[in-house]
Amino acid sequence: MTLQIEDRNRVRTLTLDRPDALNAFNEALYDATAEALLAAADDPDVAVLLLTGNGRAFSAGTDLLEMHARATDPDFVPGKHGFLGLLDALVAFPKPLVCAVNGVGLGIGATILGYADLAFMSTTARLKCPFTSLGVAPEAASSYLFPQLVGRQDAAWMLLSAEWVSAAEAKAMGLVWRVCEPDDLLREARRHAEVLAARPISSLIAVKRTMTEPVRTEIRAARDRENAAFAELMGGPANLEALTAFAEGREPDFTSLPPGW
Repeated sequence: MTLQIEDRNRVRTLTLDRPDALNAFNEALYDATAEALLAAADDPDVAVLLLTGNGRAFSAGTDLLEMHARATDPDFVPGKHGFLGLLDALVAFPKPLVCAVNGVGLGIGATILGYADLAFMSTTARLKCPFTSLGVAPEAASSYLFPQLVGRQDAAWMLLSAEWVSAAEAKAMGLVWRVCEPDDLLREARRHAEVLAARPISSLIAVKRTMTEPVRTEIRAARDRENAAFAELMGGPANLEALTAFAEGREPDFTSLPPGW
């Protein structure tokens, strides 16, 4: 099992459950999470969705070993939904989404916060958008959503530097709403989720729809730009060096790449 699902007081909690892999998203977890979002959207007994991780990570992003196979193995078989299907489900999700970042969040483990209506973060958690260190482009419309959330320069630092961002920095930026001690995180996130869940579901959906509809066109355009850039860069010299270095347990060396890379 890669995903735990629990219902209580009209809050459905999804817990990413690949702790040995730091809850990195392989195709199976992308599919399971997308299916869970679609199911929660259609379930009249679910008012709010709460997303967190099991173990010491929220999510380490896309499973890099599987990404390496995808880039190099012509026989690689993608999942039913995959990364893009999960994003489609997030964009379309009509109910409040609360994220409780319990540990490290990389890649989609950070950019998913662009879709959170409320985000809580442990004081010991850290976030990273590792795109330039992997030789690829941004994802999940983060090139649009992050500047909207945190301002251009904080977004530029996160997306360009591939450096860690602490919980305090994420709170100061506005990327997360509350920072909690580790033992209080899930309790606080659930308490706020249950406040929302006590409201009429029809009203929650109406409020979220009126907030998100004006930006859907921009999100789609950003995703199209990012997907085109990602397709151009994935499998290129920088990306292959990054993935090979990961598989070999060493730091990538981008200094010997061809000019322009």
